[in-house]
Amino acid sequence: MAKTKSVKAVKKTSKKPALGRAKEPSLSKSVKVPAVKDFSKIQTMDELLAAVGETFRGYKRGQEVKAIVVEKTKKALYLDLGGKTEGMVIDRELKAAKSFVEGLKAGDEVVAIVTQPENDKGQMLLSLKNAADNYVWQEYEEKLKSGETVTVRGREVNKGGLIADAGSLQGFVPASQISSAFLGKVEKLVNKPVEVKVIEVDREKNRLILSEKEVTEADLIKEQRLAIRNIKVGDDLEGEVVGIMPFGLFVRAGDPPMEGLVHISEISWEKVDEPGKFFKQGDKVKVKVLAVDEIMGKLNLSIKQLLPDPWKEIANKYPVESQISGEVMRTAPFGAFVRLEPGIEGLIHVSKYPVGKEFQPGEKVSCFVESVNVEERKMSLGIVLSAKPVGYK
Repeated sequence: MAKTKSVKAVKKTSKKPALGRAKEPSLSKSVKVPAVKDFSKIQTMDELLAAVGETFRGYKRGQEVKAIVVEKTKKALYLDLGGKTEGMVIDRELKAAKSFVEGLKAGDEVVAIVTQPENDKGQMLLSLKNAADNYVWQEYEEKLKSGETVTVRGREVNKGGLIADAGSLQGFVPASQISSAFLGKVEKLVNKPVEVKVIEVDREKNRLILSEKEVTEADLIKEQRLAIRNIKVGDDLEGEVVGIMPFGLFVRAGDPPMEGLVHISEISWEKVDEPGKFFKQGDKVKVKVLAVDEIMGKLNLSIKQLLPDPWKEIANKYPVESQISGEVMRTAPFGAFVRLEPGIEGLIHVSKYPVGKEFQPGEKVSCFVESVNVEERKMSLGIVLSAKPVGYK
């Protein structure tokens, strides 16, 4: 694809300044001095420059300037800012704009940012990062339209997927857009080139979303997008767990098989902190279809919706004041959560603890039901005591 510079980044010009022009002093602002016709009356350098049609230009850190490319070397890009002023792009600023600089040549006009009006060697230092970013954003916008693949480099793995270096930008490959070959082992893509397709570009939100699956499983995705038209919300399917992530399970279900996500909140009526404790890769499961995305060829699935909801009969099974026993599952500053059965937990508020008592996970306790809120799926528990302490409500 021919490289297209951003609107503010590059513009052809016939002007080609020479190197070695005298450096001007740095001023706090540009100073325009009226032209002087009688040179005998000139008394200052400002008046002399004005007489010959020149203007002092002062520059500040962070100022945006237009400049002409004069020369490009391996270690620096030399720019002419006019008014006998030259600047340089060097070191990390040159590296940060590497792909953009590679496409520049003498005579091109660029928009730069002043990073240092004058260093210890009397040089003005500039940055092309904004221009380079605009150029890269434009490239990815064009890739999104054309559907062409691009190569990025995996940087690190987070809970949701893979962060990747995409030129001067940072892209993200969600776990749902990583092929089954790498599910559960995304770290293998770190520090490796990864061929991807662009599926979302949003400059304002700084979002660049990529898909590795769209490249490596292109044929499968094409079949899935066709097959998914026959899937309806509410359908029950049989499938197999093909990937386990911190946020849920990837299940391949249906005929022909297509991949869907069982979010962590849809795995069980119990509280699920680690999906891997409930299922392992290769397990056969039954799922209910919650949502269908025909454009992306994705399914949102649920396992727990095919299981009885234990809270439906809670009021009959655990009437107020009934005595029960359970196991402390976890504690918080405000109390202890007690598991009565799969999917049913109650809270012993810290104000109900016996004096000097601290509950520990795994501890067996005898309780009684204080109150039940079916709509909010909450149960308040008290401790069975031989006598209630003073002040206990």
